[in-house]
Amino acid sequence: MRRIAPSAVIVILLALISPAVPATASTPDRLVADWVAPLSTSGRYIVDANGNRFRLKSGNWHGASGTWNGSGDQSDNANHHAGENSNRMPLGLDRAPIADIIAGFAELGLNSVRLPFSNEMIHDNTPVSAVAANPSLAGKTPLQVYDVVVQQLTAAGFAVILNNHTNTTRWCCGLDGNERWNASQSTETWENDWLFMVNRYKTNPRVVGADLYNEVRRDLLDDPNWGLGDQHDWFAASQHLGDRILTEANPNLLIVVEGINWTGIPADGLPHDRPTLTPARTLSHTLVASNKLVYSAHFYDYTGPRHSGATGTGETHDPRYRDLSLEELISELTRQAFFVTGEEGHFTAPLWISEFGIGGREETGVLQRAWFEHFVDQLIRTDADFAYWPLVGWHENRTGNGWALLAWDSAGQRIGLYDGDDWRASAWTRLLNAPSKTGPVEPSTVWKMLSPDHGDFVQSLRMRVAGDWDTGARKAACPDGLRLAGLSHTGNRGLCRSGGPVWSGAYEVVHDESHVSPDWASGYTKYQCAPNFYLIGYSVRGARVSSALCAGTSQSLGSVGRTVWFDRGDNRGGGGGDFASGHYKGQCADDEYAAGIAFTTRVGSSGTPDALYCRRLVP
Repeated sequence: MRRIAPSAVIVILLALISPAVPATASTPDRLVADWVAPLSTSGRYIVDANGNRFRLKSGNWHGASGTWNGSGDQSDNANHHAGENSNRMPLGLDRAPIADIIAGFAELGLNSVRLPFSNEMIHDNTPVSAVAANPSLAGKTPLQVYDVVVQQLTAAGFAVILNNHTNTTRWCCGLDGNERWNASQSTETWENDWLFMVNRYKTNPRVVGADLYNEVRRDLLDDPNWGLGDQHDWFAASQHLGDRILTEANPNLLIVVEGINWTGIPADGLPHDRPTLTPARTLSHTLVASNKLVYSAHFYDYTGPRHSGATGTGETHDPRYRDLSLEELISELTRQAFFVTGEEGHFTAPLWISEFGIGGREETGVLQRAWFEHFVDQLIRTDADFAYWPLVGWHENRTGNGWALLAWDSAGQRIGLYDGDDWRASAWTRLLNAPSKTGPVEPSTVWKMLSPDHGDFVQSLRMRVAGDWDTGARKAACPDGLRLAGLSHTGNRGLCRSGGPVWSGAYEVVHDESHVSPDWASGYTKYQCAPNFYLIGYSVRGARVSSALCAGTSQSLGSVGRTVWFDRGDNRGGGGGDFASGHYKGQCADDEYAAGIAFTTRVGSSGTPDALYCRRLVP
């Protein structure tokens, strides 16, 4: 969300389920080219049900998550961001008919809308007001208005991505009670609200995604983290909720995980950073459905890799993105986010830049304009998915906030991007018309990591149904359809990949040497799969190997193998990237399957994996 941190906030920092309600408005004619739901992922691309690339060309229709600045009378427009009072609804419904607003989105060339909501909005039963342009909305609750908006957008052909933007119905950001998913509420409430929303729109196939939380950042005392296992662990929270949505509510949704927006205190000499998606390079998500993860990030000219975006109090001497040379900007963007689509690894996923934007007619800054042009070129160069912030705004006599691509005045008169006086129009047209991947997407190898760092990491739905297959141990299993390809010597990490044998449904938990033949690691304890079984998981007690999880196949697998040692260095024979940073790793080659794990508990050893037994896939 575009914002400038209030000075007061910086000073404090430095001091440290019912069915969807049917729409009553008329349903607009289909405006967007047809596509087939549901959406999934294939490598770095989002694809529709026919396997054709579906590039998210999106915008943010904000307002339902709140525009109130947090102080003063909420009925006074002056107390809302940029003087624009959404009245707890998507902005503009008091000024223009909903069909006209949606038609404007189609004119912009969009095919999808990111639709923010707050947890407070879900439970707000106060009827909305100020709906003169849409009288059929009078008397509805904010959630019921949200229902109508979802129905009208999807009836027009748009894909809708639900976005949990804030806890409370007020404008983001700073110390506002919305810093984390559990800043003003429990994690349990957050998860339950998400399951409620997903189930509410489950029968609408064009509701395609769940964007789990917006701009996770520091509160007064604590930073969010990526993998520490505590109540501030954004990796663990998003991983857990993503799996719950897919298993308990709607297996068809894309799960959108945004990087960490800010850590530390914005003051020279004190640690501070904008991590974005950089932690995913060493710890990435593995959902129970390996083709549903989308990563997202936000970029604005006035923020920076280590700049909060503040001006004056709280402003550090770190460069803003607009201060970087083109080469520096590309390097930083790649490091922070674009690597997930530019490289092949366990972290590979579609990248959705779910917020970027800039002022239009009244923006005259040379650096600001240059940044926007360069950033649009980056979206074109990388063929990334995108969502502009925001779509809708207010104007009076063609002046106002100026960031929106479409704006209405109090008399219902619209100005738009293509009215001839908005400098952003040429860049936007260039973005929409640039060459882009279309049509069928060829399948690529899927790499996923297992990280039972703080508990079970069983991503196989079949093994979840099977129950606790090694009581008392921390268990890890690849998503169904993937097989184990690599292990780390220490750190408990594993690497899964697609391709190879098809699991027949049979499995065996191996915790002895009954299947060992030949003795491929003399003097070591070996857990080996039976013939025509292959490794899909493992378990540990502390650091020590506890069992090997083997899946059976009706195919005939090779029986000739080799030992891959990795107790004294890396020994990796395939792709997937560094799945256990800072630890020795072993990995079978692309034409092999993992059939066994060797370890030792002799004096001085802790029973961690020392070797893999790798066999050829083809006899």
